[in-house]
Amino acid sequence: MLTRRHLLGAAGAALAAPAVARAEDAPGVTATEIRIGNTMPYSGPNSAYGVIGRTEQAFIRMLNEQGGFKGRKINFVTYDDAFSPPKAVEQIRRLVEQDKVAFLFNTLGTPTNNAVLRYVNQRKVPHLFLATGADKWGNHQDTPWTMGWQPSYRTEAQIYAKHLLAERKEFKLAIVYQNDDFGKDYLAGMRDVLGAARFDTTVKAVSFEITDPTPDSQILSLQSTGADVLMIALGPKAAAQAIRKVHDIGWQAQRYLTNVSLSVAAVMQPAGVEKGIGIITSGYLKDQGDAAWRDDPGMNELRAFTKQWMPEADLNDANVVYGYALGRTLQQLLGQCDGNFSRENVMRQAASFKDVAIPVLLPGITLNTGPQDYRPIQKMQLQRWDGASWVRFGGLIEGADV
Repeated sequence: MLTRRHLLGAAGAALAAPAVARAEDAPGVTATEIRIGNTMPYSGPNSAYGVIGRTEQAFIRMLNEQGGFKGRKINFVTYDDAFSPPKAVEQIRRLVEQDKVAFLFNTLGTPTNNAVLRYVNQRKVPHLFLATGADKWGNHQDTPWTMGWQPSYRTEAQIYAKHLLAERKEFKLAIVYQNDDFGKDYLAGMRDVLGAARFDTTVKAVSFEITDPTPDSQILSLQSTGADVLMIALGPKAAAQAIRKVHDIGWQAQRYLTNVSLSVAAVMQPAGVEKGIGIITSGYLKDQGDAAWRDDPGMNELRAFTKQWMPEADLNDANVVYGYALGRTLQQLLGQCDGNFSRENVMRQAASFKDVAIPVLLPGITLNTGPQDYRPIQKMQLQRWDGASWVRFGGLIEGADV
């Protein structure tokens, strides 16, 4: 297990060791800096995620203040793509061809990353630790330069389906899903566990376009089916609207909510905290609202970081915790590179994480990767909204083997 002391020690060792690769041999690397590229939806329908990028910027400022790596500071070049695939293509090309970044880090969104997937792999640019849980990011055979970070949406849906089957013998399931690979992974995961025959004949699913103003019509359509279980696979803004609508029309369905929309500040509070009571989601990160972490060393580390480097941060926003976890992941990666920041070595080190402890991950969850394992996190824990915070229950769960 790697503690904060070990991580910082690794960074210090990296500063002291001789450089391995000449800067001129590594794109995005000079004698004084490492250029790293990123895109985020700082505007648009999923702008709630923008705090992830702002948290990472603050974390990188901290790393640079501590001396950087091998005497090089990180130049974190992050652009707004407004969660638009065409805009993402434009910005990624700008990062690769004009800014000449060493690699891409934590670019956000399933449709946006999908739009650049072929391009970055053809260019052999490391496309690392994506801020999306699409199952396809683990496909090391076809896209060897792309790697996810969080548990896949398909795995997450499998966990919900396992819980549903354990709780009820008979049910009628409805699903509202974002109409892209993100949303469709939830359909696939539910089908994996429920079985294709049962899923295809009994489950009612309706799609939601990211450009739709609200999911109200989809919720009304699903209610009319008589379903008593609802899976909400939507981004933060639409998820908050769906939670509110379900409550306001008096639909008494058991609700499951995608992990990407569990933020108290960005989802549950805008929806109305009392309107989401009983919703079940899953987690792999510690939650500021969980009393179990009141004096937790890892969360105290996050609190100290935000106090100094990001005082405006709302720790009730799970996206801040997520951004901090990714900052620690970047620190681990650059430390492991040991001064060799060539694209080949960056990719090699990303695929060689062994039990890497990130202080804000739930106990028992560490980062593990390999040349044929591009899924760093594969365990989660269920949790239920009680009107004030998420309450964890049960143990860590993995998805189904398919």
